[in-house]
Amino acid sequence: MALVSADSRIAELLSELHQLIKQTQEERSRSEHNLINIQKTHERMQTENKISPYFRTKLRSLYTTAKADAEAECNILRRALDKIAEIKSLLEERRIAAKIAGLYNDSEPPRKTMRRGVLMTLLQQSAMTLPLWIGKPGDKPPPLCGAIPASGDYVAKPGDKVAARVKAVDGDEQWILAEVVSYSHATNKYEVDDIDEEGKERHTLSRRRIIPLPQWKANPETDPEALFQKDQLVLALYPQTTCFYRALIHTPPQRPQDDYSVLFEDTSYADGYSPPLNVAQSGTLPSA
Repeated sequence: MALVSADSRIAELLSELHQLIKQTQEERSRSEHNLINIQKTHERMQTENKISPYFRTKLRSLYTTAKADAEAECNILRRALDKIAEIKSLLEERRIAAKIAGLYNDSEPPRKTMRRGVLMTLLQQSAMTLPLWIGKPGDKPPPLCGAIPASGDYVAKPGDKVAARVKAVDGDEQWILAEVVSYSHATNKYEVDDIDEEGKERHTLSRRRIIPLPQWKANPETDPEALFQKDQLVLALYPQTTCFYRALIHTPPQRPQDDYSVLFEDTSYADGYSPPLNVAQSGTLPSA
């Protein structure tokens, strides 16, 4: 029943999002005339080679209107982003509910293990669609934005992706990509599932063995302080795997869509580090 309710709410939100997108286009079309006037006024000023009181007053009025138009469009876009975030949250809740319920009958065979290639593609898509933090003027990026760690009392929710320090088959410890199943406030321990279904295991781990993954990408153009800097030591998700290893930041992202370039610790190279490899913001964490 809860799944049906979630489906209904998602349909409502998609309809509201569609209307907001239409409003954005209408607002953009409405403001275009004013922007053209600004351009034409500047062209006339260049032709006459002077800034008369008339042009000064006209430009002040045009720019005031343009600022108001931009703020109106920005508000619509923020509302649209809120709708998208709510839709993603509901989809995740639905996925977790289906996982817990085990949506197959006893007479049906269990779900097949996901092929590694499919898993890698899904992880890449997840990294690409991690939302970009867009704050209002004066806002500081929150915890779990880019390189900013979680607050000390933060508890990851079921379904959240985390780096988990577990014991491997050979007895060594390693950091793996995992999904939170539950958290016990009584024991201060998490239950997490290995994201790699080929060796799927459930682990019970203390908080110090868990590092939550970022929930937002940091924008290098507006919030560079929320990114790891060159030569900073991090834990990074090795490409095409579900394991984290120590690495040095080679180059931070320059644009919102860019990845980090990192140098993984590797004793097979003379200098102890691998050649530069790209790792998404979602897979780059503070070194433990």
